[in-house]
Amino acid sequence: MEIKYPTGKKAKKTPTRKKIKSRIILNAANRGMALEVDLNLANAYYQEKNIATITKRPTPIRVVKVDYSKGAKITEAFFEKQSTTDYNGIYKGKYIDFEAKSVSLKTRFPLANITPHQFSHLQSVINHGGIAFFIIEFSTFDEVYLLDASLLISAHNEGKKSIPYNKIKEKGHLITRKLAPRLDYLKVVDAVYFKE
Repeated sequence: MEIKYPTGKKAKKTPTRKKIKSRIILNAANRGMALEVDLNLANAYYQEKNIATITKRPTPIRVVKVDYSKGAKITEAFFEKQSTTDYNGIYKGKYIDFEAKSVSLKTRFPLANITPHQFSHLQSVINHGGIAFFIIEFSTFDEVYLLDASLLISAHNEGKKSIPYNKIKEKGHLITRKLAPRLDYLKVVDAVYFKE
């Protein structure tokens, strides 16, 4: 059934994740946006159900120019400093910190997608008793894996350029998609880090 407004205009349809994903993949800079949407929705669900408090870390920017002619619109800004990782928070009394990446490659995950300061930051989290991991999406296969940060840190320290898809499939933990939350990554965190 199609809804029309009194003016005769059709109601705008809300885009589905699939449509959003197909638009986003056309732009490599925004390749991980669909994954980010799923993670943000999962984090909102965890917060609402009082399961965990995990938030997306904002990228620090310095505003240089603002146009006030049509409200306050930032017209010029730059990154103030390098950001560390995408997400951090508290779950079951433990600090967790992770980076999320999406790739369209079928055979490997390039370590160049992660900056040296991110490896260093996650190693520091591990050294201080926190939980550090990566969430990696292979968009071609529609598969999302949780990998302990130490696996990628070791590969980086050994000078490797990438990690083969098969190794990620073997050493990583598949996050199955479901209804609510769509990407229930804390279920995998329980299985990996909170074994009883």
